[in-house]
Amino acid sequence: MGWARYHIEKLRAGTTVKFRPHGNSMTPRIKSGQMCTVEPVELDRLEVGDVVLCTIRGDDYLHIVKAIADDGRYQIGNNHGKINGWIGGHAIFGRLVQVDP
Repeated sequence: MGWARYHIEKLRAGTTVKFRPHGNSMTPRIKSGQMCTVEPVELDRLEVGDVVLCTIRGDDYLHIVKAIADDGRYQIGNNHGKINGWIGGHAIFGRLVQVDP
């Protein structure tokens, strides 16, 4: 079970969540330990550059949508150029709407 399972279940139920992710893959956009507010996702409103809470190959990430394919897949990566891979909309659960200290 990934670090974000609790938050994903809340998002699936339609609830906005707040949490403090840890790690440096999203710096300087999100620093380790900053409070992040994530709302349930509306896939038709996602754009390249949005930060999403998603699952890729069993791991949970708060990472960037790098590309959107015509077939409804989304390329996900971090803020340092690493690409995690392509996923379907079923693996995206929320969109970052605010970052606080």
